[in-house]
Order: sequence, then structure tokens, then C-alpha cells
Amino acid sequence: MSAEVAALTLTQRLPIGWRQQLKAERLALKDKFRLNGNVHELLRGHSHLIDQMLQAIWRAVEISPDYALIAVGGYGRGELFPYSDIDLLVLHQHQDRQHQEKIEQWVGTLWDVGMEVGHSVRSVAECVAESARDITVQTTLREARLLAGSRATFTTLIESLDAQHDVKQFYAAKVEEQRKRHLRFNDTAYSLEPNLKESPGGLRDLQNILWLAHSARQGNSWSALADADLITRHEARQIKRHELFLKELRVRLHYLAERREDRLLFDFQTALADEFGLEGKKQKRPSEMLMQRYYQTAKAVGFLNTIILHNISGRIHPLAPLVDLPESPDFQVRADVLRVRDETLYQSKPETIFETFRVLQRHPELTGLSPTTLRALWRAKERMDAGFRANPRHQSQFIDILRSPQRVTDVLRRMNQYGLLGRYIPAFGRIVGQMQHDLFHVYTVDEHILKVLRNVRRFAVPRFAHEFPVCSELIASFERVEVLYLAALFHDIAKGRGGDHSSLGAVDARRFCKSHGLAREDIELVTWLVESHLVMSATAQKQDLSDPDVIDKFAKRVGSMRRLTALYLLTVADIRGTSPKVWNAWKGKLLEDLYRVTKRRLEGARASDAVELAAKREDALHVIRQYALTSDPEKELWAKLDDSYFRRHEAQEIAWHTRVIRNHATNSEAIVKARLSPVGEGVQVMIYSPDREALFARICGFFGRLGYSIIEAKIYTTLHGYALDSFYILDKAKKDSHYRDLLSYIEHELRETLAKGMALSEPVRARVSRQAKHFPIAPEVDLKPDERAGQQILSIVTGDRQGLLYGIAYLFVRHGITLHTAKVNTLGERVEDVFMISGDVLSDSERCGLFLRDIVEQL
Repeated sequence: MSAEVAALTLTQRLPIGWRQQLKAERLALKDKFRLNGNVHELLRGHSHLIDQMLQAIWRAVEISPDYALIAVGGYGRGELFPYSDIDLLVLHQHQDRQHQEKIEQWVGTLWDVGMEVGHSVRSVAECVAESARDITVQTTLREARLLAGSRATFTTLIESLDAQHDVKQFYAAKVEEQRKRHLRFNDTAYSLEPNLKESPGGLRDLQNILWLAHSARQGNSWSALADADLITRHEARQIKRHELFLKELRVRLHYLAERREDRLLFDFQTALADEFGLEGKKQKRPSEMLMQRYYQTAKAVGFLNTIILHNISGRIHPLAPLVDLPESPDFQVRADVLRVRDETLYQSKPETIFETFRVLQRHPELTGLSPTTLRALWRAKERMDAGFRANPRHQSQFIDILRSPQRVTDVLRRMNQYGLLGRYIPAFGRIVGQMQHDLFHVYTVDEHILKVLRNVRRFAVPRFAHEFPVCSELIASFERVEVLYLAALFHDIAKGRGGDHSSLGAVDARRFCKSHGLAREDIELVTWLVESHLVMSATAQKQDLSDPDVIDKFAKRVGSMRRLTALYLLTVADIRGTSPKVWNAWKGKLLEDLYRVTKRRLEGARASDAVELAAKREDALHVIRQYALTSDPEKELWAKLDDSYFRRHEAQEIAWHTRVIRNHATNSEAIVKARLSPVGEGVQVMIYSPDREALFARICGFFGRLGYSIIEAKIYTTLHGYALDSFYILDKAKKDSHYRDLLSYIEHELRETLAKGMALSEPVRARVSRQAKHFPIAPEVDLKPDERAGQQILSIVTGDRQGLLYGIAYLFVRHGITLHTAKVNTLGERVEDVFMISGDVLSDSERCGLFLRDIVEQL
């Protein structure tokens, strides 16, 4: 009899209504949960339902009594979430062909019934061997639970696993596994769409505690851990409450998604907040309130995870001797961990709260704080009241922490994790766990601030000097670097209050610096930096840096080299701290260019426009001569270029254009040349062609189809009517792109596209991203004259989507608009583009209104 016939016969033998029964029972569990909200009852009830179904089908299939059906993983614990996989192990001593076919029939039937199973079929020996190789398998098997079949086979497995189990190795492997898992999530619980299960502070961290406690024979429940003195009774109650909240979130998330979904996606946050009965406040949505509670829970779980794992380690490793710290008599060290001599120390001597962190800074070999010290610090938060904050000694200690040559970021992160930073700076406490819905910040406000501070601090650490050499060089000679750390701490501290957060934050920064006794010039610098922290990025990314008036205006606002250097360092750190996707080499180049040209202006080294252009031409010739070209290759081409070309292009760019075009200045066909971008990322593409209508639109369409973003476009028309355009493009997905392999493809395909000169197709409205759908960006369109250039500046802010730039370029063609330059700035899902344009339509109010209306509709 074939396997197909056997399977059909089996299905016919099983109760026809099992699928319907399973569906009905699951629905009944869901309805009951909706009524009573009892998470534990739901998880146990779902697990019990699946137990019964599996056992019945196992019996019906008549699998050998020597086999054992075992629940493993979360299902083995008796906790089965609504859409989680049902993890099963079919255990045998010896498998033959007949039983293999029966197992295949059994698994097929499970799927037919509607069970989402993840299964393996192994012998005892195979399980033991795989457990020794893979810590994940070992962990899963330690939660094994017999469902049906041979108890003797199951017992053999458990005894074999116990015999090979090494408590110390298991502890080391699970701690390392947790560390690597945290790194996958950028070592933060404070992303805007965290993973309930895997992110730091999530359910997996709680499970890890119980796995390790059970391995060390200290219990496998929170009450048992309290009995074993690994945690206090109060901590046991806390951790049960946090676990219940996370489990309830996960259950409700599964039901809302109607699938196994552990990420708190924007799609579900509002609906989850409704289910928890949360109502919004003036400056806070219900979803923000829900997420703030989640972040507080994750912080507490992380805190307790640190305490308990340290205590478990103390039970399985021999205790190292206590070592006194002569210069800090209130503290001792054991195994590179700092501990207080007396748990009541912080109550009797509040000044030792900050001294704890100063000791960590003075002793970089220390890896952390002991559980007793952490608990004492947690309790000491209440001592950090207005009187504590006004105490000059405490203020001096905090400034000393910022002035330390080492561990500044580490210490401030710890202070935030333990709830101390928000107590000492109440304004910081208000933004802990606060979300940002601008779609380019991917972290909460407090996490973003600490990442910015880390970035500034990283500039000052010599071993990281290779990452941002200019920043490292500048900060090395910057006096009183603590003012940069204070600016980083306060730059976004007023987010969420309504109004201009830069101005509001500047007030907080001034008050804090003044109360902490900073020098007047430092107070003014920190205040100015907080108030102006967005100015440099806006100038570099949205304005024409070849325009002397732009530089003059920026230099006047900055006013001094100390301010310029501080703002440059803070701006680089700020952009890098928003999201791993926002920073790119082009932005780095723009900021560095703005810094250098402003520096020259502040130092009074301004030459006339004619002198500067002559110097740039000479620099370009110097580069050209290195290629040993015959005659004077630049003469024919340069005679057809006016001063605006040389003003807007760099010397090496001019030299590149000249070498490519020198013998083809009057070509009738387009010349397309691509090279790896000199800034170190992406591709630079030059197009030289007789000027024609819709050239920019066709180029945008080509790069859009290729899946690349145009970051910058320099559009220039020569004196003899040729277009000489330069584009800087990047891979949208920021993948490990093989840019070099694309150069020839771009040159050939773009040349062919332009040669065909096909009619433009209507822009297709692409789908917006999932995030933008839930937090849409209202389009902003602004048109204002640039009287010096005799052109108009079109500024656009909107949500990003594929084909957006082509749609705008299409409208330029339709309305007879000439594009002179474009700066395309993508911040995550947000686009801020600036176009320099001209055209008759712009001087006619009615036609201009129609043009702007079409732009808004396109957006």
C-alpha cells in the first residue's frame, strides 16, 4: 500500500470534526480570555487542549509503544501562546521504515487538523549528541514533558541529559547567548518596535533566569528563587507582575495579528492600548502610554536579570575573596565586582550614590555592581529629591563624572538603567521611554540622547580615532569637553512638551549649568548648542554651500571657532544617533565641507570670488596633469563653462569631467560615466548630453527602477546648450552592495535609455511603508525666491516612497520648469528635498498655484 493511500485511510479513520473541534475550542479560549483577561488560565488551557488532541491522534495512528511523544520548549513548560509553534520531539531507540512512514502520516494529519507543529524525530543518542553541540537544543530539551508513549524511553533521555549536564558550562553558554542576542537588537530595549520575546528586557531574559536557576538546582519558579534567597519576596512579586504584563501583551498581540507575531509593530500599538483601556493625554497618545509602560517593564526586567544572574553565578562558582579599596573605605571588591560594605550606606551618606560611579570610573577593571549594591541604589532613588539636587557636593560629583577620562557613557547608562539619572535631572526623567514618531528616530528619546552622548564620547577615545578622524582630531584639542556631553544630554530633553524643543531645552540647559557652577562662557556655549543643534545639518543638507551668502549667514550665526567645532561634533553625533540607516558618507562630506569653509570665513581668509575660482581651476589642472594628457585638454571644454559651474563643483570633480569629455565636447550622443564615489560610499554618475526636455525625469526614472536613491543632483547647462549633470546615488536598502560591479551596467543601460528618448510614463503611486501608514507625514511644500540667483527654491517635506523623485521630475516637465540643482535628504521614512528651479510658470500666480497643487497631489 502506497504512503498516499495509507494517509488517506488514516484520515478516514480519524474523527471528521477534529479540525472544527480544535478551531471551536481555541475560539472558546479566546472568548473566555476576552472576558476575564486571565493569562495563566489561557496559556494552561491552550496547552491542555493541544495535549489532548495530540494524545488522541497519537493513539489513533497506533505508533509503536517504544516511541515517546515529548513536548519541548515553551510548550514543554505548559505555556502555549495562541499562535506559537507546537514544538515536539518524537523519541525512539531504533527507527525502521514502517514507523518512519507512520510518523510522516501522523505529522501530516496534525497539519490537516490545524496544528502548527515544529517537530524532530531523534534517538536518545542523537538528542544527547545534539544537546552537547548546541546550547539552544540543550535548553529546549531541559523543558521536555512526556505526552504519550514510552515513559522508559523518556526517562532514559532525561537521565542521559542529566549525566552530561555541566552547570558551569551551561551558565557560561547561556550568559554569552544572552549577550549576543542583546547585540542583535543594538543592545537596547528602547527601539520603537521592540520584540516582546527576544529584545533586552523581554520574556527571553526572564526565561533565561529560570533556566539557569533550574540548572543550578535553585528552583524553577519565582517563589522558589525567593525561597533560595536569590531574590527577595518583594522582587519576586515585582518580577511576577512584569512577567504577567509581558505575557498579556504577547497574547493580545497574537490575537490582533492573527499569527505568531512578537514585534510590537506600529500596526498594533494603538489597538493594544485600547485593549488595555488606556486613554490619551494632552501631549501623549494611548499608544505612547502603552509603550512607556513596556519600556519601564523592560528596564526593570533588565535590572532584575542582572541581579539574579550574578547571584546564580555566586552559587555555582567559588566565592572570590573580598578586597578593600583603600581610597574608598565604603566599598569592597569581589571578583571585579564593586559592593558596598553596608546596605544602608546610601541612606546615611547620600553623597556616596555618585561616589559609587566615580569608583567605577577610577577602576576600569571593575565589571559591575553587586546585587546588594544594585538593590541599595534602587532604594536610594527616593533620597534624590530637590534637596539632594541642590547640594553643591552632589553637583560637583556629577560634573566630575562628566569630566572623567574614562567610562562616561557606561556610567550614565547605568545611572539611567537604575532610575537615578531621571531622578537627578527631572526633565530627563520625563522623556524616559518616550516615543518619537518622526520616522527617522528609531529609538526612544532617552535612548537617542544616550547614543548621541556615546558618539561624542567615542570621538574622544583614541582607539576609535579611525572611525571619524576629523572629529577625533578636533575633540582632542577641545577644552572642557564636558560641555559637549551636557549639550548632548539636553539637546532633545524637551521633546514631547509641545512647542520648539530646541528653545525649551535651552532653558533647561541654562538652568542646570548655572546651578552647577559652570563658567559663564561654558553656560552660554551649552545653551547655544542646545538651541542651535539642528542648524548645521539643515544648512549642509538643504542649502547651496557654493553660495557665499549662505556661508556668510551661517558663519555669522556661529560667531566663533569654539562654537563651530562644538556644533560640528554634536551634529555628527546627533545624526549618527537617530538610526543605523540615516547616516551616510554624503552627509559626512557635506558637514565637513561646511565646517572647513566656515572655518576659513571665521578666520578671515576670504578671498574674492575671482581669486577663489582661479585657485579652483588651478587645483583641477594639477589633478589633470597627473594623467599625462597631451596638449591642453581643458581649453575646449572650459571655454563653454561659466563661473557658476566652477563655483558649484569641486576641483577633483572638474578634473574628472574634463578628462571624460575633453575630446567629445560637441558629441551628438550622450556620454555616461560612473565611478565609485570619492566620499567612500555609493556611486557618482556624470551625464553629458545635448540638452533636451525631460532629461532629469528620465534619469530619475532609471535610477528608481534600479532601486537606488538619488542623494544629490547637480544640474548644469553649458554655454553651448549641453547638459552636464552629476548624480550621487546610494542603495536604498543599504545592503552590502557591489557598487563596482554596477558601474558598467549603469553606463550602458542609462546611455541606451537616454538614446531611445521614449515618452514619459505617468507616475505610478507606489505604496507607502508600513510605518508611514500609521504615522503619516503631512506634506509640506514651500516656494520662495532666491533673488541673488534669480531662481526659486522649492522645499518639500513628505514621507518616502519608491518613485517619488520621478513623480516630482515629471511635474517639472509638464509645467515647463527648469531644474538647476537638487538636494535630496532622506531621514529614514522622511524626505526633505530642496530644488533650485526656474520657469515662466513661476511668475504667473495662477499657473504657479496649479503647479504647487499638482506637487501636493503627487505627494
